[in-house]
Amino acid sequence: MWESPWLAYCSQPLGNTYSSTQVEAGWYDWWLQRGFFTPSGNVTEDWQVFSMLLPPPNVTGNLHLGHALTGAIQDVIVRWRHETLWVPGTDHAGIATHVVVEKQLRKEHGKTRHDLGREGFIKEIWKWKQEHGHNITEQMQTLGLSLDWTREYFTMDERLNLAVTEAFCRLFDLGLIYRDKRMINWSCALRSSLSDIEVDSLTLEGPTTLKMPGLAQKVKFGILSHFAYPSLLYPLLTIFLSYLYFKDERVVVATTRLETMLADVAVAVNPDDPRYSHLIGQTVVHPLDKGRQLPIIADTFVDMKFGTGAVKITPGHDRVDYEVGCRHGLPVLEILSDDGTICKHVELVGGLHRLEARDKVKEALSVLGYYCGEKGHPTVLPLCSRTGDVVEPRLKEQWFLNCREMSQKAIEAVESGQLKIIPQYNEKIWSEFLKSTHDWCLSRQLWWGHRIPVYTCANSNVTVCARSEVEAREKLEQKHGLRSVEVVQDADVLDTWFSSSLLPFSTFGWPTRQISSSIFPQTLLETGQDILFFWVARMVMLSLQLTGQVPFKQVLLHGMIRDAQGRKMSKSLGNVIDPVDVIQGASLQDLNSRLDKGNLDPREIQLAKAGQKKLFPKGIPCCGADALRLTLCSYNLQNADINFDVIHAESKLRFCNKIWQSFRFIFSKLQPAVLLGPEDSTDLWILSRLSSLVQSCDTHFQSYSIHLATAALQQFWHHELCDVYLEAVKPVFIGQDEKRQEAVRQVLAFCSQTFLYMIAPFMPFLSEELFQRLQPFYTRKQMPWPESICVAPFPRPSEYPWHSSEIEGNMAHILSIARHVQQMRTDYSVLGNKIDLYLETNSGQIMEAVSSHHSCLLVLSRSSSITMLRPGDAPPAGCPSVYVNPEVRVFMKLQGGAADIDKEKERLHKKISKLEASKDELSAKLEKLQLKGKTDQSAAFYLKDKMTAIDSELNKLSQMMSALSSTSELH
Repeated sequence: MWESPWLAYCSQPLGNTYSSTQVEAGWYDWWLQRGFFTPSGNVTEDWQVFSMLLPPPNVTGNLHLGHALTGAIQDVIVRWRHETLWVPGTDHAGIATHVVVEKQLRKEHGKTRHDLGREGFIKEIWKWKQEHGHNITEQMQTLGLSLDWTREYFTMDERLNLAVTEAFCRLFDLGLIYRDKRMINWSCALRSSLSDIEVDSLTLEGPTTLKMPGLAQKVKFGILSHFAYPSLLYPLLTIFLSYLYFKDERVVVATTRLETMLADVAVAVNPDDPRYSHLIGQTVVHPLDKGRQLPIIADTFVDMKFGTGAVKITPGHDRVDYEVGCRHGLPVLEILSDDGTICKHVELVGGLHRLEARDKVKEALSVLGYYCGEKGHPTVLPLCSRTGDVVEPRLKEQWFLNCREMSQKAIEAVESGQLKIIPQYNEKIWSEFLKSTHDWCLSRQLWWGHRIPVYTCANSNVTVCARSEVEAREKLEQKHGLRSVEVVQDADVLDTWFSSSLLPFSTFGWPTRQISSSIFPQTLLETGQDILFFWVARMVMLSLQLTGQVPFKQVLLHGMIRDAQGRKMSKSLGNVIDPVDVIQGASLQDLNSRLDKGNLDPREIQLAKAGQKKLFPKGIPCCGADALRLTLCSYNLQNADINFDVIHAESKLRFCNKIWQSFRFIFSKLQPAVLLGPEDSTDLWILSRLSSLVQSCDTHFQSYSIHLATAALQQFWHHELCDVYLEAVKPVFIGQDEKRQEAVRQVLAFCSQTFLYMIAPFMPFLSEELFQRLQPFYTRKQMPWPESICVAPFPRPSEYPWHSSEIEGNMAHILSIARHVQQMRTDYSVLGNKIDLYLETNSGQIMEAVSSHHSCLLVLSRSSSITMLRPGDAPPAGCPSVYVNPEVRVFMKLQGGAADIDKEKERLHKKISKLEASKDELSAKLEKLQLKGKTDQSAAFYLKDKMTAIDSELNKLSQMMSALSSTSELH
C-alpha cells in the first residue's frame, strides 16, 4: 500500500456534496512526488513511447482558454496512452517580454531600455523572468496537465541557444540565409520588424476614432481622401509656366493614408480605360513637391470600376505598389523614420508623427486647391498585437531564409504520407499555401532573444557567420586574411518562431547528441489551426532540412476558441475568460478590477465592464479543473470555431456531482467480495453496455473524436448506470437474497472501476479521489491494484467481451415501455402511487424481454404488477392505453386509488375548455382574414397549423376523459 497524507483522508466517507476545491487540492503534488508523469522506460532504440511536445506558451502571459483547450486535449491523449513522453516548456516571447518589461521600467522607474543599455535591459528581463516566469507553469499544474516536468525547457536556455546558433550557421553555410532589402511589417512603437502573426487586423466599417501610442490626440481612420495630380501635357513647359498659365488636366486619386502621397512616384491606370488612354506615357506634377514629375503608367492590376480608376503608386510604403514599381522600374522614395516620424528632409512635415502629418498634408493640398474631399470607407487597419500601433509596410534590410525548396519538401512529406494532418481537408490548404510561400524575415530589431550569429570586422565591412567570436576571428583570418581583429556581432535578434521551430529536436539534445528513434520523430503535434503555417510548417521545413526527418508523424489541429456568441475574445469586449477563473471562480468585481489594472483606454474599460456585466452578471462560478477540462473536450475540436460558454462548465460541474452522489450510494452497498454470485439479465445488460462503451471510446480516441468519447461516457454513467441499473438494483439490497446482492456488488465495483479508468483522462482529480476509495473493495488479487489511476492502463476492447446485441435489444424494449408508462403517469397525474400494468403483444421477443427484465420493468415503471395480454384479450375496464410501437400496447389501471378520478376529470375539462376557446379565437381570426380578402397566405397557413395542433391535443384529451369516465363508472 502506498503512503500518502491523503490515505487517512480517503478512508473517510464521501461528503454529502461534491467540492472541486477540496477534491483538487492535493493530488497533483502527490503525482509529482511519485514521478507518475516521467516515463519509466529508458530512452533506447527498442523503447516504444508516445512522444509529444506542448506548444510553449509565452513566459509573459497567463493561461488563456486557448492554452487550456490545447492542454486539456493533449492531456486526455497522453493519459489515454500508457507510456508517454510529454515535454513542457515556455517561450521567451521576444516582443511580448520586451514590451512587458519596458512598460514596467517606465511605470516604476520612469526609464526606457535605452537608459539602461542592452546588457542592463537584458538583466532586467532575466530578473523579471525569475520573479514571474513560473506563473503559467503553476496554472498548467492547476489544470492537472501530466507533463514530464523533469524535461522542462525555456527557449532561451543555453542548450537551446546552442541549437539555434547551430541551425542558423548551417542554413547560412548552405546559402539559404541571406540579407536583403525587402518590404516587411514595421512597428514604429517597437522600432522593429514583425511577423504576420504579430499583426492584428482591425476591420472598420467607416470613420472611426482610435487612440494611438505616442499621440495625445485620437486619430480618425476609415477615411478615403481624394486629391488631384495636375497632368503636364507638354513636358518642355517649365513647372512654373504650367502652374501659372497652363490650364492643366487633373488626375484624381484616392487614399486612406494621405501622408504617403509624399512618397508617390507614379500614377497608374488600366491600359483599357478610355478615360486615361491619352494620358498614358505623360506625366503629372507632384502638388507638394513642385520640382518632381510622376509618370502615368498603364497596368492591368488597376480596377477601372473602383474609385476614379487612377491609382497612386508608392513603392516605399505599400506592398502592392512595390511589386508594381519593380515591374515598371520605378524609383523608391522613403519618407518614414524608424520611430514613425516623417524624415526631417521632407519639406512641410519633416519631423512630425506620420499620423499628425496626415492633417498637415490635407491642409496644404486644400490651400492649393488640389484636395477634392473625403468620405467614409471600409478599412482593414493592421495593428501591432503588442502595442496597438498601426503597422507600416516598409522597405528594410533584414535577414531572410529562402523557403522555396524547404516548402516543396514539406508538401511532399504530406503527399507521401510521411506526415498526416487532421482534419484531412487541411492537407490541401497546406499544399496551396506552401506553394506560394515567401521567404521568411528572420531578424527583429530587439534586444531580448537569440542574437543573430553574424560578425563584422570592426575595421571593415567584411562579415562572417560563426558560432562564437573566436570562430568568427578564425574565419576572418582563414577566408579574408584578417588577423587579430575586433569583431562586432549583429545587433538584431531572431524571430521567436525560429527557435520555436527547432523544438521538436532541440529539446531532445540536437545537435550535441543523437536522438533516439523511439522518441523522434514525435508521435503527434496537437495545436491550433491559426498557427499551421507560422509554426507547424516551419517546424516541418527546418526538421526536414536539418535532420532529414519530419518532426512528428501526425498533426492534430483544433479550431479557434470564441465566446458563447461566436465573437473573438477581446479585452475591450469584456468577453475574455481566464480558465483559472472557471476553475476557482471570480466575482464580477474581481473581473472589473482586472480591467482597471490593464492597459485599456478608459472608454474601452467602461465598454468592457458593460460586456462583463452582461455575460457574467453574477461573476464566474467555481467549477473546478475537471469540469473545465470535460467542457473543453466536449466541443468538436476539429470545428473551425469553438464557442465556449461558462454555462456548459456549470453543466459539467453538475455531472461531477452526479458521479459523486452515485458513488456515495455505491460505496454504501459495496463490501469486500468473496464469491461472484449469478448475474441476471439486467446485470448482463449493464456489462454489455460497458463493453460497448469501451469499444466506442477506443474508436473515438483512435480517430481523435474526443467529444464523442465524452458524450459516450456521460451517456453510460448518467443515463444507463444511474438512471437504469442503479434504480433497478436498489430493491435487491432491501431483500434477503445474499447471492443476488453479491452479484450486484461485483457488477457495481467492476463498472465503477472501469468507468473511473475511462473518465480519468478527462477528470483526473475526481477519478483519483474515487479510485483510491474504491481500492478496499477490490479482491481480484491476481491483478494488482495500480498505485494511482495515473498509471492505470486505459481499458481495451479485447478485455471486455460481454457485448450482446440480443440483451441490449431486449432492454431497449423495456426502456421504451417504461418511458411511455412514465408519460402516461404524467398525463393522468399518477405520480406517486404504483399502478397495475398490462402489456398487449404477440411478439415473442418482447415477451422474452419482459420475462428477462421483469423486476427491472417493475421498478422503472413504478408498477405493482405486470400482466401480459395476447391480442384480443380484454384488459380491465377503465384502463387508458398507448401504443409503444406497432407490436406492443400498454394499459395502465387507474381504478383503486392510483389517481383521483374526479379531480383529474375536472383538470382535463378545464384544459379542454381553454383549448376550445383558443381554437374559436383562431377560427374567428381566419374568417376575418378571408372576409377582408387578404392574400397573406403565410398568416392563413400559420392559423391553420395552430388549429390543427389544437385538434390533435383535444383528441388526446378526449380519449383521456373517456378513459377516466369509464373508470369512474366502475366505482
